[in-house]
Amino acid sequence: MAHMLETTDTGRMSARSAPPLWLVVALACAGQFLVVLDISVVNVALPSLRGGLALGEQGLQWVVNAYAIAFAGFMLLGGRAGDLFGRKRMFLVGLGLFTLASLAGGLAQEGWQLLLARAVQGLGAAVLAPSTLTIVTSAVPEGPARARAIATWTAVGAGGGAAGGFVGGVLVETLSWRWVLLINVPVGALVLAGAARWLVESRAGERRRLDLPGAVLVTAGLATLAYGISQTEAEGWTAAATLVPLSAGLALVALFLLVEARAGSPLMPLGLLRLRSVASANVAMFLSGSAMFCMWFFMTLYAQNVLGYTPLEAGLALVPSSLAVVLGSKLAPRLMRSAGPRAVAVLGTLVALAGFVWQSTMTADGAYATAVLFPGVLMMLGAGLAGTPLAALATSGAAPQEAGLVSGLVNTSRTMGGSLGLAVMSTIAAARTAGVRTPQALTEGYALVFRTGAVVLAVGAVLMWVWLPRPAAEPRH
Repeated sequence: MAHMLETTDTGRMSARSAPPLWLVVALACAGQFLVVLDISVVNVALPSLRGGLALGEQGLQWVVNAYAIAFAGFMLLGGRAGDLFGRKRMFLVGLGLFTLASLAGGLAQEGWQLLLARAVQGLGAAVLAPSTLTIVTSAVPEGPARARAIATWTAVGAGGGAAGGFVGGVLVETLSWRWVLLINVPVGALVLAGAARWLVESRAGERRRLDLPGAVLVTAGLATLAYGISQTEAEGWTAAATLVPLSAGLALVALFLLVEARAGSPLMPLGLLRLRSVASANVAMFLSGSAMFCMWFFMTLYAQNVLGYTPLEAGLALVPSSLAVVLGSKLAPRLMRSAGPRAVAVLGTLVALAGFVWQSTMTADGAYATAVLFPGVLMMLGAGLAGTPLAALATSGAAPQEAGLVSGLVNTSRTMGGSLGLAVMSTIAAARTAGVRTPQALTEGYALVFRTGAVVLAVGAVLMWVWLPRPAAEPRH
């Protein structure tokens, strides 16, 4: 893969040695951490926001949705832009947008200012996120070293989601809700300075043409789908406010596929979807994300609404789970060398499945060890084990010039899976409790969510075993 790297400023780069690989991986992972952290960190601050900016229930929902919709909608475009215009350049542009929007959101005086800042944050994240994985896969040659680098990327991403509740709880309780956003500013500035200094530019080639019709259609389609999904919690699945955007989003995605089949320089060459490794790993990522993303959300709700934990206590309670996902991600490359990515992905999914089944036995007066700690550790250990081989398989079969696009596809699959899963699971929990807010009723709703998640993971494990490429069928380089 070393031939992919092209230095845009040869005079400056020749004057100093190339940065060590660990530094490149660390900078890319820092960007990914910020992106994933911001999906979950705001949840803890929502009650404070209600009073601080006088936002109603619908406004609070849009604090989360404005970010998620922009993030999902622009992800494929962000990935392709990195291929065409340079991964380092898009990393800097995305992180710069994200950091400035975080500053604007933290200083917002009106609700609309915060919502606009969150949407721009999501746009910056969509440009940044695909570049983080592509920088890692471009810098590290395929093989055990790349598997370890992807494991670090996976662990940092999962750890960002896990740390959101804890970081948010600390910031809200010790400072104010504004620091949930303002904390991104010094961290983002530090990573920006490091990336500008140390990252080497790489791109897919000299071609600078962007498939604008395809870009407009897929961005509008994914954003509309994400909007429709976001409406389900407030409106239900059968309301026109939900069905119209969902149908429109599916129609736009279908039209995108038709346009891509005829385009001379398509945004997403459809041949990518015929690659077994790319197609199977992304479907598996979608299913896995739909269950795993819900875990943090409902575990936090259970700890606070049923067991009576404060936001900070709930965050601390899930720290062992955060460490478990890092452990699983670090174990995965070693197991992949002996058993192969397919077997490790299935093993991780089955470990997570065991955790989901255990969590579904929760009670209203559960003890920390058996109701939070051990099932949470199992779920996240499995997530770490499964995430690394799936990301490795999803990026292994594509040509170098498609690396950014494939990275965008990986992030899109996981994000859309998580969004759809959370919407479906929230509906399931609400239907089970039927508006009753007693600890017993809430526990029954949350338990049903984890039983449903276990079924999704069981389907995912079977699909992975049947569809993911076997070691002998994996591409050799």
